[in-house]
Amino acid sequence: MTKKDKKSFNQSLAEWKLFIYNPTTREFLGRTAKSWGLILLFYLVFYGFLAALFSFTMWAMLQTLNDEVPKYRDQIPTPGLMVFPKPVTALEYSFSLSDSSSYEGYVRDLDNFLRSYDLEEQKNLTACPDGALFEQKGPVYSACQFPRHLLKDCSGQKDTEYGYSRGSPCILVKMNRIIGLKPKGQPRITCTPKDERTALITTYPSGGHIDLKYFPYYGKKLHVGYRQPVVAVQASFNLNNTRKEATFDCIIDGSPNLKNKDDRDKFLGRVTFKITVNAYRLDSNK
Repeated sequence: MTKKDKKSFNQSLAEWKLFIYNPTTREFLGRTAKSWGLILLFYLVFYGFLAALFSFTMWAMLQTLNDEVPKYRDQIPTPGLMVFPKPVTALEYSFSLSDSSSYEGYVRDLDNFLRSYDLEEQKNLTACPDGALFEQKGPVYSACQFPRHLLKDCSGQKDTEYGYSRGSPCILVKMNRIIGLKPKGQPRITCTPKDERTALITTYPSGGHIDLKYFPYYGKKLHVGYRQPVVAVQASFNLNNTRKEATFDCIIDGSPNLKNKDDRDKFLGRVTFKITVNAYRLDSNK
């Protein structure tokens, strides 16, 4: 197109106005009202069908789910172990005997965690018989009491600082919850220091025993008020050492269907943590 053939601005504007609305043919943007109506109807039906199909698919899938028990669960048959209170750094507890603020966070966390294990908080729970699985058929599921006094010196009832002020700290070890888990034998959590010359440990309940009556677990919604069994580990160090440091290994033991060793998962059924007790403030050069 040459410059002579180029349309003027007014011509272009007139063509655009005619395209937007043509009063002769009554077309809007090149289509009549009937044509626009058919297009809108098509897309309304098309997207309505897609929305209905999606809704039906979601509804059908939800009918296969149980609101109380997950449909797909982890296939690991052995629970992992967790320690409490949560250490500041990864699985390492460090504090100073001369600085109470260095361990007051641990004490506070233990207080908060064990508060639900007070007898007053468990008055509506069941005093289950020892030594046997507490299997239930529902629809109402009872939870067994786990009295706080079973943790003895680590219960916080006699020593409100859980041994931290004396350099003999308490660490709680518990198994992860697995719905339907039924341990065999006499499950227990066994903890040992890597070097017995640096530290000794005492476990509560005696021997780290976990009673079968706390199994199986039926899930958070069904098993209301469930108290997870815990084992307290109290470390004791050589008093002649100014700096007390030791690493501890805890494993699930005593149950043939619970593993504590797996080449593919080194944390299966076990946990390792370190305790460092300083005689002076952590920022001191003494």
